[in-house]
Amino acid sequence: MTNNIRPLVAGNWKMNGLKAELAIASAVAQGYEPGLRRSVDLAICPPATLLFAVSAALIGSRIATGGQDCSAHESGAYTGEVSAAMLADSGAQFVIVGHSERRTLHGERDADVNAKAEAAQAAQLVPIVCVGETRAEREAGKALAVVKKQLRGSIPQGSTGATLVVAYEPVWAIGTGLTPTVADVADMHAGIRTELARLLGKSVAPGVRVLYGGSVKPSNAAELMGVANVDGALVGGASLKAEDFLGIARACGA
Repeated sequence: MTNNIRPLVAGNWKMNGLKAELAIASAVAQGYEPGLRRSVDLAICPPATLLFAVSAALIGSRIATGGQDCSAHESGAYTGEVSAAMLADSGAQFVIVGHSERRTLHGERDADVNAKAEAAQAAQLVPIVCVGETRAEREAGKALAVVKKQLRGSIPQGSTGATLVVAYEPVWAIGTGLTPTVADVADMHAGIRTELARLLGKSVAPGVRVLYGGSVKPSNAAELMGVANVDGALVGGASLKAEDFLGIARACGA
């Protein structure tokens, strides 16, 4: 963890969840007891179809909600897209942008991610900007260079610790059960912090939360969250099980 940063655990439900899954959000709220509230922030990012309902279900719990993507456009003839303002209107406080599944499956480039992050900030949402390398890039020794390039192209100028979250998710670890070594995570997060200082300023970088994502689960959360410059987690599959999600949160708040 980074000194003086309150950790964040954000759950990315991806394309999972019907109305019946509102029970997951309610169970997380019930387990977010006062001691945990004092030490860690929680956010749930459900599919857009459930965002309003989950936000309503979590009123009074101090658990935030977020979108999984947003349009770079404010409004207009963009059939099927959801604007950042629409997410905010549905109760969101965060939005994930630049997830590797968007970058690979939808061909999003750094410039696209940057435009979405800027749109999010304009709508008073905090973008969770995702970066991460493929296995081939890591094996070629290019992991840090790839991530730094993504940061340079994706992060809006003028961002602060209050308006930006970064999530490092090695592409090869997402949903595979594989995780980098603790040393690899430490090196990457230190490199991200250094690059943030170069991009945003040395006074700003220490306040930006840098999350780790990629097969995070209760059994490995404590070790990962104990790494310097890891300020929480972006959780995929484990966020669909309330007790697993809370277990990761407890590891952050320990």
